[in-house]
Amino acid sequence: MPLPLPEKSLGFGLAAVARPGYITLGRDEDLGENRSVETLRTRTHELLDTAYAAGVRYVDTARSYGRAEEFLADWLTARPEVDDVTVGSKWGYTYTAGWTTDAERHEVKDHGLATYERQRAETDALLGDRLDLYQIHSVTPDSPALTDKDLHARLAELAATGVAVGFSTSGPAQADAVRAALAVTVDGAPLFRTVQSTYNALETSAGPALAEAHDAGLTVIVKEGMANGRLAGPHAPAALRAVAEETGLGRDAVALALVLRQPWAGVVLSGAATVAQLRSNLTAASARLDDDQAARLGTLAEDPRAYWDQRARLPWH
Repeated sequence: MPLPLPEKSLGFGLAAVARPGYITLGRDEDLGENRSVETLRTRTHELLDTAYAAGVRYVDTARSYGRAEEFLADWLTARPEVDDVTVGSKWGYTYTAGWTTDAERHEVKDHGLATYERQRAETDALLGDRLDLYQIHSVTPDSPALTDKDLHARLAELAATGVAVGFSTSGPAQADAVRAALAVTVDGAPLFRTVQSTYNALETSAGPALAEAHDAGLTVIVKEGMANGRLAGPHAPAALRAVAEETGLGRDAVALALVLRQPWAGVVLSGAATVAQLRSNLTAASARLDDDQAARLGTLAEDPRAYWDQRARLPWH
């Protein structure tokens, strides 16, 4: 059964705010020069406070998001009254940037059982029983996580303790990865309860597979709804700017509202790095796009290979 989260809701992801370097456009201006651990810890807590006060009840993090799990754990510990937030994290990437913005490699991917065991222990040490969902990070069709029976057994053991098991996807073959994961079973029962994929006005290729996942009972979580900043601010294409002017919404809110319009969309993540961005993102929850506006935004879709090639060229700010 799906996680206890309202359909068509907004969540908050910590990818862009809990480490000094990330690939979101405009992040230099968003964060400024002071990116010390304590400065970003404070910023993360302010964003979490804002999100929670606005009704956000899903928070998404990962082992590779710098010190995101630590920052989130600190926030939860300091606010014992916050007992209704669903917390999701991810394993499979190791953060290797050493709190710098110019590292040769910022994260290293490994979906092996040994990495799962190590990172599961690391996550448990920080989040303990506050963890509700543990996802395999960025599954692609060739990922060994799709075929490793020993890993599947260990994930099923985790699920038996009450922690839901999910996966995220990336790359131009997201749809293939989603469908392969839907076929994974342990003792005849489906292993995964959630899927988190990139979907936005520029990258729509996973849509049919996400609809299949939704129909199969999985909660669909959407990441990168603003295409790492390509659909916000000065980078937004003309069609999106026009719809924003018509609706009186921010360009970011229009981009997220388009995702929320999809019948299979469960939780759509904001990856805001400032409180102002987050508040603007959250207006998407009450936005309504008409069929004509949605159709015009639909013309923005790119070939998925071109989209992911462009994403790979985005600099780490």
